[in-house]
Amino acid sequence: MRVTRPMLALTGAVAALALAGCGTGGGDGKDDVPPTATGSLEHLAAEAECDPNMQTDADTIRQALCEKGDEKYVLATFATDRGQREWLDTAKDYGGYYLVGRKWVAVGEERTVTALRSTLGGTMEEGSEHMNPGGSHNRGGHHG
Repeated sequence: MRVTRPMLALTGAVAALALAGCGTGGGDGKDDVPPTATGSLEHLAAEAECDPNMQTDADTIRQALCEKGDEKYVLATFATDRGQREWLDTAKDYGGYYLVGRKWVAVGEERTVTALRSTLGGTMEEGSEHMNPGGSHNRGGHHG
């Protein structure tokens, strides 16, 4: 096959778009969220630069307390997707902010889990409206 100028131009344009990340950059902050992390509690904690203080180490759930400066959060991993969803459905009745990945959850103050999202990825979820009096439910907003 013979390489022609139009083919070179097309290849150059594709390479430029790839290097630029396709530049959607609408300033919505979504570009700052990495792919959702996966792995063991220890792996996730290492990604988040946390030395986990284990609280629960069972077959179905592993849960640790993490501290970063003055900020504290709970990091939990689950054996199954169903176990994670059941735990979340119950926990969210108590309010709070949840960063959710596949078979893991980080729970803490909104600013803490929002900052953690820039490292671990995931989706933000918010607990019950009546337990989060200053939460986004009262402002009509939605995270994630």
